[in-house]
Amino acid sequence: CTSQNLSEEFAEAARQLKKEAPRIQFGKIDVTDQHDLRKEFNIREFPTVKFFVDGSREDPIDYKEYARQASAFITWVKRRTGPSTVLINSTDQAEAMINADNLAVIGFFKELCNNSMEVFCETAKDVPEMPFGMTSREDICANYGIQKNTLVVFKKVGVMEQMLSLVSQTSVKIFDVPVENHILLFIPTNSKTFNVTYENYKSAAMEFRGKITFVLVNTNETRNGRVFEYFRIRDVDVPTVRILNLTSNAKYKMPADEVTVENLRHFCQSYLDGKAKLHLSSEEITEDWDKMPVKVLVGKNFNRIVFNKTMTVFVMFYAPWSHDCRKLLPIWDQLGEKYQNRKDIIIAKIDVTANDILSVVLDRYPFFRLFPAGADYQVRSFRGRMGWHSCTLRGGWLGVRAQITVNKHVRKESFKQEEQKPIKCS
Repeated sequence: CTSQNLSEEFAEAARQLKKEAPRIQFGKIDVTDQHDLRKEFNIREFPTVKFFVDGSREDPIDYKEYARQASAFITWVKRRTGPSTVLINSTDQAEAMINADNLAVIGFFKELCNNSMEVFCETAKDVPEMPFGMTSREDICANYGIQKNTLVVFKKVGVMEQMLSLVSQTSVKIFDVPVENHILLFIPTNSKTFNVTYENYKSAAMEFRGKITFVLVNTNETRNGRVFEYFRIRDVDVPTVRILNLTSNAKYKMPADEVTVENLRHFCQSYLDGKAKLHLSSEEITEDWDKMPVKVLVGKNFNRIVFNKTMTVFVMFYAPWSHDCRKLLPIWDQLGEKYQNRKDIIIAKIDVTANDILSVVLDRYPFFRLFPAGADYQVRSFRGRMGWHSCTLRGGWLGVRAQITVNKHVRKESFKQEEQKPIKCS
């Protein structure tokens, strides 16, 4: 899309939204000679579109490589300022959405208040080209044969599109497929080696039909960003191959760098035989990881710090993209400052989108877990609510309790002690 075409589509979007949503203002600026603006907002290419929220100059949202038509601009802005998905209350409403466009995405959930729904709604904000809907109605789920949390892409013909599968931390599939084993090839489709690599991939797929679902992920497609994040794929890693088990969320990396039929065959068979080695991602340990009140944990130092019999460690597991996590991080810093002089207590955090932790099962973001000191310690999970004003740790049997002030109403929450001990992984 040229700058002229984008400018015309941008102006058309502004005209259409002027009456419908007058509080949303569209504007454009020639920054050719505006060097301070270019530096302030890190503008490196043209055209660039940014969305400023609530009149703040801080952290504007980039309109990335999405469709650049007026309709896409309108949908994207609406999803950023209001609901990003449509709540479906009847089968007729679901059918109408499915039949209205070539593709439609519908999330079927057991309940509409969980981390899975948050991921779904966040994803919908970044895919303005497709309609997104969600429902928790049992009759609607039954009509499509859905029995668990599932996200499905429907074609215009009403058949589920089996083109990409991704499992979140809560085991929710982005596209519904029956095989629990998935192998994913990450490669840019415009690379010189793509045709040869893809033919090898298709040949291997024929041998493992019904056992492993083969998926192609185009690394040039910005909308696949969440997939890269989930598998910790960097530009320097591609082309690369991963296997994902939908039941356990376990990930495996193909040891060989070259994507040949033989290497794929050996990788798939070793996985099916239970001989493949788990792939655990971790950020590097920074030099100042323990210099701040809240210690920064990564996969490589998690077990050493957390499973320490002499220390009580309180950990926040967070995802940078989560609004709730971003809201609570400053409060977590305050808690760290309160206990930074205690030699027997550590307040820590870990980015779970960049580090794999097998010893802790996460079902939401943010997630809080207490690891008390002592030889017979047991993990305790926080079951309180969000929106903390203060959090005070008190000494207690095998650990701590929390006093939480929410919206000026004080209520006490305890850490529920679980039966099992944490699994120690070397």
